[in-house]
Amino acid sequence: MTDVFKKLAIHLDKTPSGFPETESGVELRILKQLFTEPEAELALCLMQMPEPAEAIAERAGKDPETVKSMLIEMGAKGLVIHVNKDNKDTFMLLHFVVGIWEYQVNRLTEQLIKDFNEYVPYLIKSQYRQKTQQLRVVPVNQAVNVDLNVMDYDRVEHIIRSQSKILVAPCICRKEHTMMDKGCDKPLETCLIFGGGAYIYEKRGVGRTITQEEALEIVEKGIQSGLVPQPSNSQKPINICLCCSCCCQVLKNIKDLEEPSKVVSSNFHAKVDADACTGCQACEEICPMEAVSMTDEAIARVEKNRCIGCGLCVNACEFDAMSLRDKDQSEQMVPPANLIETYMAIAKEKGFL
Repeated sequence: MTDVFKKLAIHLDKTPSGFPETESGVELRILKQLFTEPEAELALCLMQMPEPAEAIAERAGKDPETVKSMLIEMGAKGLVIHVNKDNKDTFMLLHFVVGIWEYQVNRLTEQLIKDFNEYVPYLIKSQYRQKTQQLRVVPVNQAVNVDLNVMDYDRVEHIIRSQSKILVAPCICRKEHTMMDKGCDKPLETCLIFGGGAYIYEKRGVGRTITQEEALEIVEKGIQSGLVPQPSNSQKPINICLCCSCCCQVLKNIKDLEEPSKVVSSNFHAKVDADACTGCQACEEICPMEAVSMTDEAIARVEKNRCIGCGLCVNACEFDAMSLRDKDQSEQMVPPANLIETYMAIAKEKGFL
């Protein structure tokens, strides 16, 4: 393994989402499958802000036209962010997750999947050491009631209705599990991308543009299948993932924690009305965090430290025995205004700023 990939790993680890080192070096094996050596060398010259090829070429000490051609190709591979606006091209370093990995949905191989699944627990563990997360959980529409203090940024329908450009792409987590014969029966086309991100996906031929109504239908079908809405952690999210706890690398890894609620950004938790509960176990079966269990009296019980406030149990209960409640004020969180503020907060928590 050449030094360039080690240098690139360190470079990516300085992004807010991180790219931690492992004893096995699996992170280097991943990079070698994604980047050629010349591409890795050029990625080392990219910053976390958009720049024209000329500025990057000067930093790299290479011909601007050659660099621009390489960067355009790297953008097509999902290795960097390439934006063309008003016939001007700019390029920017891309985080590994959420970022490079998600863009590989059409470039997956069995070896890449195996290496990623070996690596992702290290990545998730490093991310959950910080207070500010990249994703958060919002309740399903059916679980929202008049007693809740629900802001617009916690309403799935409002998030979608506020978008002018929406694209739906295949869920890379369920796709990779399906390729390895470990998939589930949940819908595959469930990743909603908004605004500029949608244009980037569209340019790369990933996913398809849809209307607000189509997006709402996808969300509804996903919820009925037991998928958890997870938008990017800002008041103006750039995406909503609809996630299952069997394939989603985020949910399935935090499910293994003793207290998932402590690391998930959510403002709500589920509560049981014991008098209304019939012990049908629908809530227990659909809970993605195994936060619901049955007492000896066949009454549902919610373990608050495991509940992530998604509201799937409320939607599944036919007897109005389950409801969502606001978390204590000390546990309430207001998402950053936008993704830039999200990453700035993470960078400060990591000591980068």
